[in-house]
Amino acid sequence: MSTIVFCAANKTALTSTRRCVFSHVKGLVGPGELQSPLASLTPLPGSRWLPRGSCVRFMSQGTAGGGSAAGRSRRAAAALSGAAAVTAAAAVAGLLANRKHFQRAEMATKVPQPAVGKEEEEVDILERCRSFMSEPVTDVGVLQERKAEMCTRMEMLIMETQAEFCRALQEVDGGTFKVDQWRRKEGGGGISCVMQDGKVFEKAGVNVSVVSGYLTEEAAKQMRSRGKVLKGKDGKLPFCAMGVSSVIHPKNPNIPTVHFNYRYFEIEEEDGSKQWWFGGGTDLTPVYVNEEDGYHFHNTLKEACDKHHSQYYPDFKKWCDRYFYIRHRGETRGIGGIFFDDLDSPSQEEAFNFVKSCARTVVPCYLPIVYKHLNDSFTEEDKDWQQVRRGRYVEFNLVYDRGVKFGLATPGSRIESILMSLPLTARWEYMHEPAKGSREARMLEVLRNPKEWV
Repeated sequence: MSTIVFCAANKTALTSTRRCVFSHVKGLVGPGELQSPLASLTPLPGSRWLPRGSCVRFMSQGTAGGGSAAGRSRRAAAALSGAAAVTAAAAVAGLLANRKHFQRAEMATKVPQPAVGKEEEEVDILERCRSFMSEPVTDVGVLQERKAEMCTRMEMLIMETQAEFCRALQEVDGGTFKVDQWRRKEGGGGISCVMQDGKVFEKAGVNVSVVSGYLTEEAAKQMRSRGKVLKGKDGKLPFCAMGVSSVIHPKNPNIPTVHFNYRYFEIEEEDGSKQWWFGGGTDLTPVYVNEEDGYHFHNTLKEACDKHHSQYYPDFKKWCDRYFYIRHRGETRGIGGIFFDDLDSPSQEEAFNFVKSCARTVVPCYLPIVYKHLNDSFTEEDKDWQQVRRGRYVEFNLVYDRGVKFGLATPGSRIESILMSLPLTARWEYMHEPAKGSREARMLEVLRNPKEWV
């Protein structure tokens, strides 16, 4: 196999790529338009589109000379997982060539990439809003005035994450997201993007919420139970909270369910000081265990974490295994990923940059797995097992998930958006136990004994 790699670090090549792509751009879409801002671009012959990639990597078909198959798998997954670091609007990525599974595919982006670092403050807010699925929750004029504040920067990040992920899913499914804007009389609102009964996805939801008001006593009690010392004025605690949350339930049992959520919380105390923290994570829930998928998914997240702290991935991976645990079943919800909460160090800027890196992995850690299994065959028995596993997913979300509990305890919350995470269909069989030695039993063994994937 011959391999040519042009890394994004090559400024000359990257600049040339930008010029080439932007010379075709006819204009940015307006708020609420669903087509990609780069819809006028013509893809490479036989290619698919996928947002964000770190390298242009073309791989010829055939067997690579030298190295084990496992080594080729690791190198291929590592090449793709670096995708989260790139922010060029026209970065082009090849997926991976991996013996029988990750087939040759050339991918380029149709989604404008968000600015980072100092560029983030220099790019006009209105210009960035034009790539969103709808106009933002907060008035654009207010965002312009407060562009340096963390609430504005986080709202822009979650809107961009929603738009990028939705368009990547539309590209593979061929369907269209219903964009549903809602307002909350107590303050704020959200944008729910849902696609149901698509060709690939039975139910795909990507929600953004930006809410404000006063914490209820029940919500404040939940905060205090997590060690928060909250001192309100006259019993009131003003807060603002925002986040992006997504759950994707595919039709094919060989394509895993994925969930991610990244959020920011800010509370003002009686003396005017503010407490703030970030939380979130990304996790995978397959119906059947697949070693290569698990490695790719976890390695992509690990690389994003390692850019900020070497201990983030191992710590947050363990936290994920502990959090997404169905205690009454004695098993995890899926094969995990990363999860963290109450992140308020080492500084607000560094915590935000970490969350930004994580948010930018949601496409490269999941879409290659979707494409890999897109045409896999399955049986009625496979579908039955998928329905049983979805039942476990529902049990966790309704019994244990802290976000669902907080949402249901917050006045004015939109129930449809909170329960968007539930699948269209699920199944509960009495005393269900898979046959020994079966693929189902192997999956259950992994869920009962979480493993290290990287």
